[in-house]
Amino acid sequence: MGRGLAGRRGILAKRNLNGQWETEIARALVPTPVAVYHRDGQDLAHGTGNGRQGRKGLVKIVVGDWSWPDFDIEEPIFARINAGVVLSPSSDEDTLATIAADADALLVEYSPITRRVIQVLKKCKVISVEGIGYDNVDVEAAVEAGIVVTNVLGYCVEEVSDHTLALIMACARGLARLNDLVRQGRWEIGNVRPIRLRGKALGIVGLGAIGRLVAMKAQGFGLELIGHDPFVPEDRWPPGVKQVDLPTLLRESDFITLHTPLSGATARLISKPEMSLVKKGAYLINTSRGGVVDEDALCDALASGTLAGAALDVTTVEPPPRDSRLLTLDNLLITPHVAYYSEESAREVRVRAAEQIVRVLSGEPATDPVLPRR
Repeated sequence: MGRGLAGRRGILAKRNLNGQWETEIARALVPTPVAVYHRDGQDLAHGTGNGRQGRKGLVKIVVGDWSWPDFDIEEPIFARINAGVVLSPSSDEDTLATIAADADALLVEYSPITRRVIQVLKKCKVISVEGIGYDNVDVEAAVEAGIVVTNVLGYCVEEVSDHTLALIMACARGLARLNDLVRQGRWEIGNVRPIRLRGKALGIVGLGAIGRLVAMKAQGFGLELIGHDPFVPEDRWPPGVKQVDLPTLLRESDFITLHTPLSGATARLISKPEMSLVKKGAYLINTSRGGVVDEDALCDALASGTLAGAALDVTTVEPPPRDSRLLTLDNLLITPHVAYYSEESAREVRVRAAEQIVRVLSGEPATDPVLPRR
């Protein structure tokens, strides 16, 4: 969902005669801060307003990075609080610290909102993360500064759980390699060895909203379910899922799917020691965060045959470098961090992220506040 505008085509905004926002894709890289004008024509980025200073009551919202072609969904929402937007040309720390210093709110996807950035925010009241994961924001520093951090909890649980099941099925049936064979002119099964899903064990690491939905949907394929999540008490454990510790899950699962946030406790959760426990011929699925898996250990397990295959929607560095070892393995399927996406979820996340800003700046409590992880 976007990585800022540095080094790529940028989104520029202009006003038409009716005072409405229009957008166009710049054909060159954006060299200076991108201005998105308030409906009255005031330029928030280049000094004719600069926050509330140029017009009483004018609210400044800084967007750190942006994946969409326009602000058509957000504009009427922000208009309720007389807000204009500045779209940063880059999501690097220096640029954000400069552009957002006098912002009333920040709207970000992956921009790193570090302690350093937060310390220069003079009047920011809310940082709204357009998504579920918020490991790019120093929540502890924000709370210390009196800034509310919000995310969009649960907006894409259907999409991510569907994508997870699609990757499991693609692994079980060898779809990517079969497609390659056909494109090579080979109408044959080659060395692909599909397996039957019914009766296989699916190990689910992390049984929050997405993990639970994966479990519910997987039951329809006849998979036997085992799970591990130290944060879910027994009285809230999902029915039909056998509760085990992580080593047991790794030893018993034919498919392992990861649904944990990225934190100090989960970074490299699956690394070399864990790979040594995995059942030979198992498959690993990751639609959570790339940093949960030690990619060197993953590549070693795939190359040695410890894992029959894997499917990732996330990697530690996105996109992976062209010389990444991940891209050399034909038993590894990678999708470009799109598990969250559908036409429906795309609209929902934009509306809800914008609404969080309006609520907080209007003096109302956020509906999806986040707290520092302990």
